[in-house]
Parts: sequence; structure tokens; C-alpha cells
Amino acid sequence: MVKKLSLDLFKKIMLKFQRAEATGAAIYLYCANHTKDERNKKILQKIAMEEASHTEIWSKYTGKVLKPNRLKVFWNIILFHLLGYTFVLKILESREYSDVEGLSAVIHMAPEVEGIINQEAEHEHMLKDVLDEERLNYIGAMVLGLNDALVELTGSIAGLTFVLMNTMLIAMSGIIMGIAATLSMAASNYLAEKADGNPKALKASVYTGITYFFTVIFLVLPYLIYPKDAYLYALITMIFVVVFLIFVFNYYISVVKSKPFWSRFFEMTGISLSVAVISFLIGMLAKYFLGVDV
Repeated sequence: MVKKLSLDLFKKIMLKFQRAEATGAAIYLYCANHTKDERNKKILQKIAMEEASHTEIWSKYTGKVLKPNRLKVFWNIILFHLLGYTFVLKILESREYSDVEGLSAVIHMAPEVEGIINQEAEHEHMLKDVLDEERLNYIGAMVLGLNDALVELTGSIAGLTFVLMNTMLIAMSGIIMGIAATLSMAASNYLAEKADGNPKALKASVYTGITYFFTVIFLVLPYLIYPKDAYLYALITMIFVVVFLIFVFNYYISVVKSKPFWSRFFEMTGISLSVAVISFLIGMLAKYFLGVDV
């Protein structure tokens, strides 16, 4: 038995869906206008038009004309340019699925809802054909660059922290090691991909190198910000940066590849932090037994 809603609650739900549809339509339209593939552009334009038509249906019940949530639209535009349209569309797809679940509560009070639910299901199938972004083919190369940088540089910098005890010296050492490791990792990945017969070996190596290089920058940055004698604070900040990078990257992969998030996050975090702790202890022992004083 379907629970009957009060008119006030019904209108409140309608307003929520109306604003969500208007916001979704604006985001889909932006993605369509900034997508080079003509086939994908037409699919996204069609979805945007249908989302906009849904808002007109809701307006009959709410008596209002609502504009998109500008903050959400702006945020999704930023994500579009930073992380690609696949990430944005996957997020929208998950939200639409949640909205469809909620629509069942008002289907008995608004006969058009059944048609909207069917259209939302069609959108899900249409989006499966759109979600084929080139950068997703290089996820493995990016994982290689990020994982190697986190494990190698986190360990090296942590080890140097107690030996050098000077943020500028540590940062300089990290930058030198990081640039050398970036070039080495990119070259190694290129040779490995080429040996496997990958025709896009160069592009894969570029993705690996870029990911490695930007990871190096984020890891070294705390040592450039803190005073020379605040090396322990810089180390603690770097650890937080490591966890943050792992969180963001694994969340991205979990969304675009529909992979489990927490298991990958804890595994990668555990490995990186374990290497950092071991390296830090090695640095302490080296300073004690070798009598190094910088």
C-alpha cells in the first residue's frame, strides 16, 4: 500500500526534483557543448533537452520556474575540466538513479512520473555509450606514476627528514630525486609498453611521467612552506598530503571504473605509510651510527 503524501510534502518533493532536473540539464548541456565527438554531443544534448522538459512538468505542480543551482553547475564545470566528462556524467548518473528511487513515492499523485522514470532509465543506457573517454585508457599508466611516486618519494623524503633536519635541504633533495625519478619512470614505462606492442607507448609514458611529476610537487611543497627548522611539521603535513592524494585518486578510479573504493584506499595508504615509517627509522639509525651531522 502506497502511503499518501500531504500536499505540502508533495510540493516540497516536487520542488527538489525540479531544481535537480534544471541543474542536471545545465550540466549535460555544458558537457555537450564542450565535447568534440559529434555522436556524444548529440546524445548529451538530447538528455539535456529531456531533463529540461521534466522541469516543465514539475512546474505544473509547483507553480514555479526554478533556475539551476549555480554553485553545483560551476563545481561540475570545474570537475569537467580537471577530471573529464566521464567523472561528471558518472556522478550525475548515480544521482539520477537516487532520484528515480525517490520518484516512486509520488507516482500515484503525478501520472507523468512513470514516463519520467522510463526516460531516466533510457538516459542510463545512453550514457553507457558516451562514457568512453581517452584518458581512461591510461588509468594504469597514471596508477603506476602515482603509486611509484608515493612509495619512493614518501620513503626517501621521510628518511632524509631526520638526517638533514632542514626543510630547504630536504626539499632540494626531494626535487632533484623527483625529477630524476620522473624521467626514469617515464622512460621505463615507454620501453615496457613498447615491448608489449602498445602503439601508444609514448602517450602512456607521458601520462606516467606527468602523474609522477605532480605527485613530487605535492610531496615537496610542505618543506617549501615551513621554516627551515620545522622539518617535523613538514613531515606530518606531507603524510596528510599523501593520504589526501590517495583518497582523491582512488575516489576518481572508483567512480569512472565502478571499482570498490575503501579496499583500494586502505591498501595503498598502508603501503605508502609503512614505507615512510621504515625509511624514517632507517634515517634515524643512519644518523646515529654514521654520526652524520648536517
